Order: sequence, then structure tokens, then C-alpha cells
Amino acid sequence: MIIPPVGGLGVQLSVSGAEGVAQGGQSGAGGVAAGGEASGFGGELTEAISSLEKTQDSASSASQALAAGTASDPESAVVTVEDAQLAMELASQVRTKATEAAQNIFQTQV
Repeated sequence: MIIPPVGGLGVQLSVSGAEGVAQGGQSGAGGVAAGGEASGFGGELTEAISSLEKTQDSASSASQALAAGTASDPESAVVTVEDAQLAMELASQVRTKATEAAQNIFQTQV
């Protein structure tokens, strides 16, 4: 199942079944594709964290340039910082929801 990108984030996730794991095999999550790129959930998570780090780095440099008075476009610097703030809030909410889901799974009685 393919999950479409969320408004402007450009992230597309694919969800595969766990049949291979149930049979003692390895599912597609966390594997490495032929081109050396990570695939599955682990790869997508790594890419998302890398993208978040790049966003934070660009916001940091933009805010430092704005504070030093060397920013050529102050409006662009402010937008960059706001984008980084929204990205961090989204990552925090996703982490919270994932933690809650994991706790619910661990509390499920079989």
C-alpha cells in the first residue's frame, strides 16, 4: 500500500506486509536497495531525520546572518526559520504518536 505525500512535505511512504517476518524471513523494512540507498521504514526514517537536520542547519545559518545584519533578504531568513520550526513541531508530534502507538502495542494482551 502506498501512502500519498502529505501537503508539501514530499515524503511518500510505502507499507508492505509482514509475511516474510512471520515465516522467519526478513521484510523489506530496513533493507538496502541495489543502489546502496536504504529502503523500507528504516530508510524513510533516516531520510526524514536527515532532511530535518538540513532544515535546522539552514535555519541556524539564516538566523545568524539575520542577527549579524548580513542577510540579503530578511523575509527569506524569517520564512526559513519558520519552516524549520514547523518541521520540528511535526517531527515531535510524529514521535509522540509513534511512542503512544508502541505503548498501546506493548499493553495489548494476547
